[in-house]
Amino acid sequence: MPYSREFGDHFYCRTDGRLECGHVFLSGNGVPERWVGAGLFTIGELGFGTGLNFCETWRQWKATATTGDRLHFVSFERFPMAADEISRALSHWPEIDTERQALVTHWPDAHGGDVHIDFGDGVRLAVICGPALEGVAKAEGRFDAWYLDGFAPSRNPDMWSEELMHRVFEKTTPGGSFATYAAAGFVRRNLTGAGFAVEKRKGFAGKREMLRGDKR
Repeated sequence: MPYSREFGDHFYCRTDGRLECGHVFLSGNGVPERWVGAGLFTIGELGFGTGLNFCETWRQWKATATTGDRLHFVSFERFPMAADEISRALSHWPEIDTERQALVTHWPDAHGGDVHIDFGDGVRLAVICGPALEGVAKAEGRFDAWYLDGFAPSRNPDMWSEELMHRVFEKTTPGGSFATYAAAGFVRRNLTGAGFAVEKRKGFAGKREMLRGDKR
C-alpha cells in the first residue's frame, strides 16, 4: 500500500483501489457507455500516482471500445513515481497485470520532463509533470471527463483550489463531466462556483458520499 510522506496520505482506498476506481471515476463519469462510438474520448486526471486509474480504465476500454474509438488519457502529476514502485504497487491486482506490464515497460527510467506513451490501438497516455494548476492551464484541447484524484483535500488543498477547479471547468467540453471520491464542503463549493452542476452520490466501501457533476 503506497503512502505519501509528502502529503501524509495513502495513494488510494485501503479497501480496494481498483474497485474504487470503477465505482467513483468510471461510473461517476458514465463510462464505458459514453466512449463507445464516440471517436476520440479524452480523460483528464489530477494525480497519476501509481497509474492504477489509467490501467483499470484501459482494461475496461479494451473490453468495450468499438472500431475507430480512441482514448487519450492525460494526467497531471507533481511527483512521478519510479517504474519499479509503480510495478510493485499495481502487482496487487492480477486483473490489470497486462496493463501494468505495458505501462512499466514504456515508463522512462529518469524523469526529465513529461511522459508521452502511445500504446497502439488508439490508446495514448500523457503524464504532465509539475504543479497541476500550471499543467491544466497549458493543456491543449478539451476533456470529456475528469478524474479528480488528488490526496485528501485536508492534506493537499492546492489540488482542490478554487482557481484549479475553474481551470478544469474551462478545459471541459460542453456536456463533459467530473467525478471524485472527495465530498468536503469547500471542494463542492469550488466545483459549483466554477460552473459545474454538482451532485452527491453514495461513496465507495463505507464512505458516505462522493461527488460527480457535468458542464451543462
